[in-house]
Amino acid sequence: MELRKEIEPDYDTAEKRYPEILKLILQYTDYCDENGDEDHTAYKKLEHQLHEMTGKDMSQFNLWEWWEADGAENLAFDIALPEPETVRDITKNELTEIVRRMKTFEISDGESFKSMFYSRICFGNGYYHQFLKLNFKTYDLRLFQQNKDKKGNYFEYSQEETTEKLWNSGDYQTDFK
Repeated sequence: MELRKEIEPDYDTAEKRYPEILKLILQYTDYCDENGDEDHTAYKKLEHQLHEMTGKDMSQFNLWEWWEADGAENLAFDIALPEPETVRDITKNELTEIVRRMKTFEISDGESFKSMFYSRICFGNGYYHQFLKLNFKTYDLRLFQQNKDKKGNYFEYSQEETTEKLWNSGDYQTDFK
């Protein structure tokens, strides 16, 4: 199912920003390898440049040690992708599709920019988690995790249960230990 433009991640903007952001990250790494950055001057310059390009708070990203995380390409994509927005009148079908994407580990085949980073959106960078948190007061990360009930038994919510708990404003937190 195709979601409305304001719900879908803004791949077009990310694709435009991505090459320059990746270049800046790799240039910074090369600079540090050759010169060091003990006073963090180059780091602060990089943070400022990336903030100017995206409007994002760069403190949420590890620009120093990306090689220990998901790599420069994923970091550049995460920085390039605009944040999710508050959307009015989300339908239950749209919510169902978002939950489906988050609960199924589909890998988009193809070589397009969107295909390269599709799995990152669903379960890598938290885009949909941020979207749900912003748009549903009933959002709880535990809806997407393995949980332990009051008797000590492990369980996971199905796609349907997760959708219902997000859609309805009932108190579902009593399911958790």
